[in-house]
Amino acid sequence: MNALVNLASLLRTAKEIFPFHGGVHPPENKAQSSQLPIGQLSLPEKLVLPLRQHVGNIPKVKVSIGEHVLKGQLIAEAEGAVSAAIHAPTSGTILAIADATIPHPSGLPDRCITLAPDGKDAWIDKKPQNWRTEDRKKLVASLRLSGIVGLGGATFPTHIKLRADGKSGVHTLIINAAECEPYITCDDRLMRERADEIVQGIAIAQFMLGAERVIIGIEDNKPEAAAAMQLAAANSKMEVIVVPTLYPSGDARRLVHLVLGTEIPHDKRSTEVGLQVFNVATVLALYRYFEFGEPSISRIVSMTGNVQQPQNFEVLFGTPLPHLVAAAGGAKADTSHYIMGGPMMGFALPDENVPITKAANCIIAASPTLFKPPPPAMPCIRCARCADACPVNLQPQELYWFAKADNFEKAADYKLFDCIECGACSYVCPSNIPLVQYYRYAKSEIIAADKAKEAADLARERNDFRLARIEREKLERAQKHAERAALQKEEAAKKQAEKALVNDAEITRETNDALQGSTSKASSDTPEDTAQKAAKQAAIAAAIARAKAAKAAAVASGDAPKNVVNADDAVKKEIAEIDARRDAVGLSEKPAIEPVVDEVKQAKIAAAIAKAKAAKAAADAAKLSGNVSENKE
Repeated sequence: MNALVNLASLLRTAKEIFPFHGGVHPPENKAQSSQLPIGQLSLPEKLVLPLRQHVGNIPKVKVSIGEHVLKGQLIAEAEGAVSAAIHAPTSGTILAIADATIPHPSGLPDRCITLAPDGKDAWIDKKPQNWRTEDRKKLVASLRLSGIVGLGGATFPTHIKLRADGKSGVHTLIINAAECEPYITCDDRLMRERADEIVQGIAIAQFMLGAERVIIGIEDNKPEAAAAMQLAAANSKMEVIVVPTLYPSGDARRLVHLVLGTEIPHDKRSTEVGLQVFNVATVLALYRYFEFGEPSISRIVSMTGNVQQPQNFEVLFGTPLPHLVAAAGGAKADTSHYIMGGPMMGFALPDENVPITKAANCIIAASPTLFKPPPPAMPCIRCARCADACPVNLQPQELYWFAKADNFEKAADYKLFDCIECGACSYVCPSNIPLVQYYRYAKSEIIAADKAKEAADLARERNDFRLARIEREKLERAQKHAERAALQKEEAAKKQAEKALVNDAEITRETNDALQGSTSKASSDTPEDTAQKAAKQAAIAAAIARAKAAKAAAVASGDAPKNVVNADDAVKKEIAEIDARRDAVGLSEKPAIEPVVDEVKQAKIAAAIAKAKAAKAAADAAKLSGNVSENKE
């Protein structure tokens, strides 16, 4: 370019670069795909969009089969704290929501949304945002709906790395443009062709973080990209620093060490020391979202390796891999498989029909010519070359022995989880030992054991809580029963006392009524009446006695009078004769039997009084017993 800045003016002196330990320099193989400009693909027949395209929870599907969607429409919403949304890459109809093969080392299928493009490529109503005047909290809230993740390969949701209050403590923003993996050139071509947009995206990230300083780190094997970025940032305070080409300088912590000399502790994040790192493609996506209202629906992918025409393409997410391979002129005859990512940290795809996702920065068509089958592993000779190449200052040979012997606790003590799995140790190993595979195995076993222990601890806590709940409920029931029994006892005593009082009142009333009745009856009789009643009673008694004596004599002699049927007839006859004589002398009133009735009534009254006294005595005894029990308690 005419405005190409002299590369020598961009290079810092050796004192200004802070080399890290180890590292390797494998063949770059970047020239094959970096010569042509970024190409555009035609729409494929269908797009398969895996829900799992990022770190964190899978998003929640917001569409249904048969529904027509527009380009940029939200089809899966971020679910949970760490998640990212997915949008329709073009307009069309939802064909299926089902499991399909995805680009993952496991080769297992996962839930995907299949979209059939309608060819119109009709956008939704895009809503740009003026990030310079909007509140930061609103910007971050809207960014959650953008679907933007780290496009350097980590795919961590971008809205989590930005802070909403400008008080994140981040003072330096570092833009990762090193692109250290062999074969990958997507960031290189992006910086050459869209440097101005990248710089504006960097300004957005700087504003949202409140960072005071911005550093753009580029390897020295990309002079055109470095010059373009220097020119685009000329009117700003952004610094473009060219670092030596050495794998893995593209690792975030290694790049921070290169440009600042800062060593981030293994147990801390970069933000805890005031630093934040973004990939160039990620900040470009920020610019497209805020300036044009375009969510994340595509990325630049390097299609290279054993194809007719290696090139970088802007690829819609969900595009089937064969469609991309065809755009690069097709694969050569001896192509054996495809690798997603670089040859150092990438993995072989389980199927050539997998879709392109947000993590796919490079697809390499592999062949036995490009990548020879690994020779058989030999025993470790303890040459320590792996330790010399390790950029994290670990002891790879020791980790290998511990992993091989399943001594995971010792491997963890030797900082196994500090390993970034860059593959530098495996690259230099003269015994061809796949060291990284052993480290991944040990990590997976430790993680599985930790998860099992966590699950067991959770189950134990739940069981302890259940037992505590059962005991608490038992005590509560016992307390309720005791309270209910005490209340019933109190109510019974109260009812018994009330009953005793009622009985006393009834007895008193009956006694008074009886006494009043006797007195009134006695006062109403005259002395003459009383004498007549007594005489009649005596006569009746004498007649009954004579009749009984006559009957007894007749029975004894066996000669009972025929005209006497029984004693009762004799008594009745005698009483009639007495009444006739009384009528003759003028005594017509029948003798009263009230004295006998009075005697019976007096007996009833006496019995009622005795019964009332007994009930009262029982109530007093029960009350006394209750008081004694309460005193004991």
